[in-house]
Amino acid sequence: MYAVIKTGGKQYRVMEGQKLRVEKLLGDKGDTVTFGEVLMIGGESAKIGKPTVGGASVSAKITQHARGPKIIVFKFRRRKNYRRKNGHRQPFTELLITGIKG
Repeated sequence: MYAVIKTGGKQYRVMEGQKLRVEKLLGDKGDTVTFGEVLMIGGESAKIGKPTVGGASVSAKITQHARGPKIIVFKFRRRKNYRRKNGHRQPFTELLITGIKG
């Protein structure tokens, strides 16, 4: 059984026991998070939401908060002596999917 959830402006296909990295969520390590925006539940008989499946939810446990790899942002205009170098690390939350109810 799997579900498609929406969080952080993105959609994820999740299964029970799966580890998942999403945009940073509020909460501490070990807290339980419940996602109410379930777009689809799949399995033997699929339920597709319009836009969400009523009464369905996915629960997950926060395993860690961290930051992704460093990305270099380099802006450059030729012949204008314009150069800007910047670095960025995107924060994320790692989840362990504990249950799909629907």
